[in-house]
Amino acid sequence: MTPKIKKHLSKDPVLKKLVETVQLKTRTAQASVYEALLRSINFQQLSGKAATTIHNRFLALFDDLYPDPNYIQLLTPEDLRAVGLSRQKAGYVKNAADFFIANDLMEKDWSKESDEDIIAELTQIKGVGQWTVEMILMFTLNRMDVLPLDDLVVRNGMVQLYEVEEKGRTLKKKLLEIAEPWRPYRTIASCYLWQWNDTVL
Repeated sequence: MTPKIKKHLSKDPVLKKLVETVQLKTRTAQASVYEALLRSINFQQLSGKAATTIHNRFLALFDDLYPDPNYIQLLTPEDLRAVGLSRQKAGYVKNAADFFIANDLMEKDWSKESDEDIIAELTQIKGVGQWTVEMILMFTLNRMDVLPLDDLVVRNGMVQLYEVEEKGRTLKKKLLEIAEPWRPYRTIASCYLWQWNDTVL
């Protein structure tokens, strides 16, 4: 965390308290967008420990623990279910592999694409929502200005810390207004909210 980013985020008096008291932890990024996407699918709606076990079993299906999309196409749903994936997730994994092959995305230079275009492209895959792609933008592509308002911890943390009373559509508008001064480091601000949540709970 650079002094420049801390100084910028500290202009917000509420966020300043987090910057001064919360120590951010390093998050392990996946090697590629493709691998991050599969990991996200496998981790959906599971505790970290259970998800890690299943994901490691999934990776063990492949040489060098690399989930080659061409090999995934050869696997049956039963092969994927045997390592612990639900029938639905087995379908999502195959959807992702099919999509990356069909659209020639394995060697794509994502750095040339905007956040919005990446979200629009990858959410075409059944089983992949905006939150999943936002996590990839933040932690695989290192995009610095992502605000994942669909994330419950980020949203609820903002509501609590800023004493937000709005609901529904007006809630999202209010949260966007609060976060506007955080630009161009809304990713980092979100990390402070996650870490603060882990600290206080």
